[in-house]
Amino acid sequence: MSLAVTLSRAQEGIAAPQVMVEVHLSGGLPCTNIVGLPEAAVREARDRVRVAIQNTAFEYPNRRVTVNLAPAELPKDGGRFDLSIALGILAASGQVPREKLDDCEFLGELALTGSLRGISGVLPALLRARARDRRVVVPRENAAEAALVPDVDVRVAETLAEVCGWLRGAHDLSAPVGIPSDGGAHDGPDLADVRGQLQARRALEIAAVGGHHLLLVGPPGTGKTMLAERLPGILPPLSESEALETCAVLSVAGQVTDPVRWRRRPFRAPHHTASAVALVGGGSFPRPGEISLAHNGVLFLDELPEFSRHVLEVLREPMESGHIMISRAARQSTFPAQFQLVAAMNPCPCGYAGEPRCQCTPDQVQRYRARISGPLLDRIDLCVQVPPVALAELGTPRNARDEDSATVRVRVLHARRHALMRAGRPNAEISTRELERDCALGPAERRWFEQALERLGLSARAYHRVLRVARTIADLDGGAALLEREHLAEALQYRRV
Repeated sequence: MSLAVTLSRAQEGIAAPQVMVEVHLSGGLPCTNIVGLPEAAVREARDRVRVAIQNTAFEYPNRRVTVNLAPAELPKDGGRFDLSIALGILAASGQVPREKLDDCEFLGELALTGSLRGISGVLPALLRARARDRRVVVPRENAAEAALVPDVDVRVAETLAEVCGWLRGAHDLSAPVGIPSDGGAHDGPDLADVRGQLQARRALEIAAVGGHHLLLVGPPGTGKTMLAERLPGILPPLSESEALETCAVLSVAGQVTDPVRWRRRPFRAPHHTASAVALVGGGSFPRPGEISLAHNGVLFLDELPEFSRHVLEVLREPMESGHIMISRAARQSTFPAQFQLVAAMNPCPCGYAGEPRCQCTPDQVQRYRARISGPLLDRIDLCVQVPPVALAELGTPRNARDEDSATVRVRVLHARRHALMRAGRPNAEISTRELERDCALGPAERRWFEQALERLGLSARAYHRVLRVARTIADLDGGAALLEREHLAEALQYRRV
């Protein structure tokens, strides 16, 4: 029989759809054709595979070789199908047995020497293969990444010859060896380095408990960036499912995951010159942007008004939905984007509004602040003023108010446990129906809250966001079932922009 079928995986967003590699040998002039909507890198596989097979001491069939990548409507790109194509050709020509091909998937790019090179997007492919209860062979370069996925039979190989020897039963392929994780332990910037700024510290703690978006406003040098960089240190570590999803995005982007720190929450801080595509992702073959690389972590935008208004506006939909869909003529890709936004800005173009040295006119200040649209500000839960710190306070030793990250993290973990027990997710992500159930107000509190909303002129979205923040404050206050007036009052003061 001159027909063989092997299995592989394509890359489509963070999904990894199955691809059947069908190889048929027939009479006629010797040539190799690859069909099934292959891109340039896949079409070039015929030359890589032929030379790799010859350099591995196998015989390349002197016949007409047709390779079909099914399903035909799915675009295929990259060198990830090289190993599967090579094994299909060898199986169709009777040089390797077909028995082990049925329940095994093969991923890897071939060098001309026959060695295997690592590819991107291995983690999503392993997650899908685990759901189908299949074995997977990957290059040794991807071994550390493959070891992160539990309950899947993964084998690693360095060369095409090793894989062929395994199929023939000559030897076994080794499994990837996992590296012990630090469990999300924090060893980065510590809150103890920040002096004063009690209100900003409080807002940072509330944001960490509920997963709320945060805006820090203040003159240059007051510690806005310091505070933002210390938010990951007080956040809970990623769960295994969250960590795998976050690492899957990094894998699709071609970034290497540190197996020791893979349970830590990501922190992304793009420069204000970043384009909309860099922020949300895109390209002819869509790749994740900064908001997806910050999935389950923190996206820090320093100097917020300096970003292009068009760039900032693309944040609005993913801030609500938690994902981003990128549509191109040939394909659509959806990437997760459940990020926590932390932004920092100055009060005016020079940064020193209200001080004698500020020469900004009211029109300049208005234009500067108008770079951030109302709908975007409406989606930010907490807005905090960060005033200058007295120089005398900077020179004093750390006191009890300047708590370190470990102390604050204990409170954050305890308070977030209340939300997880109620809804299984942080308060910023609960639905409107869950909000009505979990944010009960007494008659007096409801009347007071409605009057406050009318005086402040807040929108319906702001109403729900204030309730979510108040629920988080109540969780920090011991997880009270009913929201008290002080919880609502503190949440309302963070809506002052």
